[in-house]
Amino acid sequence: MMNWSSWGSFWAMGGYAVYVWGSFAVVALTLAVELCQLAYRRRRLRQRLRWGRAALEVHDACPNET
Repeated sequence: MMNWSSWGSFWAMGGYAVYVWGSFAVVALTLAVELCQLAYRRRRLRQRLRWGRAALEVHDACPNET
């Protein structure tokens, strides 16, 4: 277990703060990008499903030409 004498020494992480906090920043950025991409793909899928449903409704409304 690590003990720090002050908040300043905690944030400095024994001289490795750039690596420690940089790693946290990279993980947070990666998660944020992944969530944004997931939301975009979900919107696009819903949009494509709506368009497909609308196309089926138009097709069903047209008389059969055979």
